[in-house]
Amino acid sequence: MDAQSACMNNLSNTPIADAFSAGLPLPSTLDPRFEEALRHVLDHPGSLIRPRMILLVASAYGLDAGAARDLAIALEYFHTASLIFDDLPCMDNAMERRGVACVHFEFGEAEAILTALALINRAYALIWRAVSSASRDSQRHAMAYIEQLLGVNGLLNGQSLDLHYATLPHTRETTETIARGKTVSLIRLTLVLPAMLGGASERELQLLERIALYWGFAYQMVDDLKDLLDSQAKSGKTVARDLLLDRPNSASALGIPAAVQRLTRFIELGDRSLANLLQLRIGFSFLGKLRSSLEEELARVTDNLCEMPAGVRP
Repeated sequence: MDAQSACMNNLSNTPIADAFSAGLPLPSTLDPRFEEALRHVLDHPGSLIRPRMILLVASAYGLDAGAARDLAIALEYFHTASLIFDDLPCMDNAMERRGVACVHFEFGEAEAILTALALINRAYALIWRAVSSASRDSQRHAMAYIEQLLGVNGLLNGQSLDLHYATLPHTRETTETIARGKTVSLIRLTLVLPAMLGGASERELQLLERIALYWGFAYQMVDDLKDLLDSQAKSGKTVARDLLLDRPNSASALGIPAAVQRLTRFIELGDRSLANLLQLRIGFSFLGKLRSSLEEELARVTDNLCEMPAGVRP
């Protein structure tokens, strides 16, 4: 077994879910309802693919294990908080996420907002702890990068455009602008931020940015297809919300065949960037597994289309 395979196996057995649950200490003085809402979220993590990727990228650059873990959990808290907000009645009004009831559905909107804010507050504390041992120059670049992608020019602007999509042209350009703000931002943080803190070269950071862009678009397009084609039982979340709420969906804007074609193109472009990256740093071979899972998910979702009667296909 080579070193990379050993690292993958080790991470597969690492209790990331335990770290996610324990990363936000809950004092005994908490209001019981607030504590219930927080535990509801902390006890039901998603696939945790982002923190696993962060740990692998950090390992490729020899980043301190404690700093890498703090960074991984912090970014997953940001992601989880964004989902809690996204599910609220004033946004997508979803009822289910990750196979369980949404926080607002179970505990009310106010408690959901407080829970999301608690995750964000803790995420910033963990982020600062993760970057505190880096050089001042690295700290400055890392914090500016986080603000750029999570702030008004990144995730927040993408969410606002998402909410007002009904007033915008329903085109590929619009849906991809929104995806760049919402989905791509978090994938850029996952792949680029640990490399930045680990001292990656400018060329390596450039290639990681490209991979994050192409795969970010691809993941969003797979999610859009799933919203149209998946059942709620398969997806683990409320589906068919995009059409109902007139929200951006690339498969609706382009049509399913064209969306699949463009999605496949994004995967191919990501492959080229990954090949170039592997010439510089072989330690990134684990990204091939992530790429394969993306293609497998695409195949699964499009298989659903083939199984539908011809008269009811979108």
